[in-house]
Amino acid sequence: MRKNLYLIIILFSLTSCYTYQVKKPAAPVTDNKQESKKSSAPANNALMQTKSAIAEPQAQSMPSQQQPAAPASIQEKLAPNKNVRIDVDGKSYKVIVDRWESDSLVAHPVHNAKKTLKFHKNQINADKIAEKRFSQPIADIITVTAYAGIAAAIWYLVR
Repeated sequence: MRKNLYLIIILFSLTSCYTYQVKKPAAPVTDNKQESKKSSAPANNALMQTKSAIAEPQAQSMPSQQQPAAPASIQEKLAPNKNVRIDVDGKSYKVIVDRWESDSLVAHPVHNAKKTLKFHKNQINADKIAEKRFSQPIADIITVTAYAGIAAAIWYLVR
């Protein structure tokens, strides 16, 4: 029993709150304000038609505002000094980005700053670039289990 308790304590002390997460693309923003105004105020119908007739040509002349931005390039996703996990030719690497030399990424492994890795941007799978980020749910789980362990220890000592 005591060995299992020590093993659990060691495992929780080695657990990190940081995880590698793939950045999700932003959802397209729709302009529902005009639709809600049309349905909620039918009294000023002539005024609303005039405003919508003016707004339509403006919306057609500026389509770039309503469309989502193009996905970021690999070079923008892999900026210098970022801690990322990349997938290169089916193999996963956890690296810290050093710099870009033309079309090649120069990076070093997370725990080995002396070793240098070079990857061409065509080798890197852009869909599987994951940044190292703080994970609040994992931190909450660790905190709750630590509090539960402390409460159990106090209860055991008092009993």
